Amino acid sequence: MNNDTAIALVQSYYDAFNRGDWPAMLELLADEVVHDLSQGPRETGREAFAAFLDEMARCYRERLGDIVVMAGADGRRAAAEYTVDGVYLATQPGLPEAHGQRYRLPGGAFFEIRDGRIARISNHYNLGDWLAQVGA
Repeated sequence: MNNDTAIALVQSYYDAFNRGDWPAMLELLADEVVHDLSQGPRETGREAFAAFLDEMARCYRERLGDIVVMAGADGRRAAAEYTVDGVYLATQPGLPEAHGQRYRLPGGAFFEIRDGRIARISNHYNLGDWLAQVGA
């Protein structure tokens, strides 16, 4: 794999996210994908990632824009920066009450790629900024 292929893989991941196409996203992941949630725990496996996507769809409606993807020359690692435009739909445990608050914030992710699939995703955003925007 080279950097162009890695960039295309990550872009396909975000294209599927913006379509709400969870099966397409999951197809891009390694079986034992590692997912580091921003300010949260590490989860492992495609099944855990599917549960994460279901919870996200229940609680949020998000679209990512201004996506910029970069990758190392060997295509084993990639990074992305983006802007999240979202609506907080349903209260997630441990977070403020949801009542349709809109938010916009920058985010980013780091990826490890193995055998043509995404093997690790580490997401990052400013939780304090998000909390301020939803009225915490």
